[in-house]
Amino acid sequence: MNKREAVADILAKRSAKNEELTKLLDAAKGESRGLSETESSTFDALETEVRELDARAKELDEQIRADDAAAEMAKRYAPSPSGFQVTEPEIYRSGLGGRSYFRDLHMARNKGDRDAMDRLVRNDRGRALEARALTTVNGAGGEFVPPRWLEDQFVKLARPGRITANLTPTFPLPPGTDSINIPKINTGTQVATQQTQNTGVQQTDLTTTSVNSGITTVAGGQTVSLQLIEQSPLNIDDVILSDLAAAYAVQLNQLVLSGTGSNGQPTGLLTLAGTNAITFTSASPTLGLLYSKLAGAIQSVHTNRYLPPDTIIMHPSRWAWCLASLDGQNRPLVVPDTAGPMNAMANAGAVASQGYVGHIMGLPVYVDATIPTNLGAGTNQDVIIVARMADLILWEGNVKAEAFAQTFANQLSVFVRLYNYMSFQAARYPKSISTINGTGLTAPSF
Repeated sequence: MNKREAVADILAKRSAKNEELTKLLDAAKGESRGLSETESSTFDALETEVRELDARAKELDEQIRADDAAAEMAKRYAPSPSGFQVTEPEIYRSGLGGRSYFRDLHMARNKGDRDAMDRLVRNDRGRALEARALTTVNGAGGEFVPPRWLEDQFVKLARPGRITANLTPTFPLPPGTDSINIPKINTGTQVATQQTQNTGVQQTDLTTTSVNSGITTVAGGQTVSLQLIEQSPLNIDDVILSDLAAAYAVQLNQLVLSGTGSNGQPTGLLTLAGTNAITFTSASPTLGLLYSKLAGAIQSVHTNRYLPPDTIIMHPSRWAWCLASLDGQNRPLVVPDTAGPMNAMANAGAVASQGYVGHIMGLPVYVDATIPTNLGAGTNQDVIIVARMADLILWEGNVKAEAFAQTFANQLSVFVRLYNYMSFQAARYPKSISTINGTGLTAPSF
């Protein structure tokens, strides 16, 4: 496949990806809703692929243009068939009024300057170059080949997303407060059979309490030199703020999962008291043994909350362990949704690093890379969460990004910061949360 065919193929693929993006948006618009978690992940992945295809097409287009210019120049200045060669006065010379060979080389290659191209070809045809060989090695011509920096394609730091936080019902943070209190019925009323007519009925007073969550500040910043801001070809503040936003998402998710309840942190899912603790003890764990523990975690929510759980959350490595599990006939126990063999214990959905990946026991499974993997006595265990996420509440303000030059004016620096306020409440119904822990969840090997 030549370069032109490659560009045509890339453009065809780009058109197909754009059609998929349009279908996603049209489907959500037709139902008057936003994109779901799965649709958002698919949309982001497609958008990234389109950008990559655009970049590759642009690169090939530039190469094709350069090839065409070179071919045209070679055609115009091909050696005369007569065999003789016309000489002319020296084109490039030093001193006052001299013309720069390297400047013409730059203008011809990068600007398409035809006069520069003409002088270069005439120079090569009209006289022999000095016998000294030049290379890209420094000291032998290499200084004239500068390194190329693709600033607009800088590599972002890889960070996990806020999967568990996004699964939690989220509301705007109430203004003007430093804590949120929710009334709760502690013990309820009672009813009983009336033994005889005209006798007193059962009367038991309910008692009340409340659950409280404080307001947590999540913030980060970076001091940047004014020179970097003014001289960089990129908006360096955008680079820093986008990384701070990604770091904020990670920290928020970690607080929802493992907040300590002290030092300004909320109480997370894994540190909340009164949840259903399911212990999975095994020196040789299998998916079959874990299956019964998952059933125990689910029934614990059923029998204590009297409503079903709606989500299973685990670490990506634990889901990969599930995918690798085989039955006695070496058949996988987790199979694609499109298949339906009798031996399946789970169904795999999208192939994803984070977010929705499949179903177990009718519940959607999400993988979250911020699930801790250093639990237990050996600090090598992860945890599985089975919960009714609808019982949780996350309040979140609007993320604020700001830049300040005043304090650092004496050193030509600017301080860029990003911050937000949040509050998380998991204690409304602790029994709607089950956690599976134990030696059966030590780090898997593959």
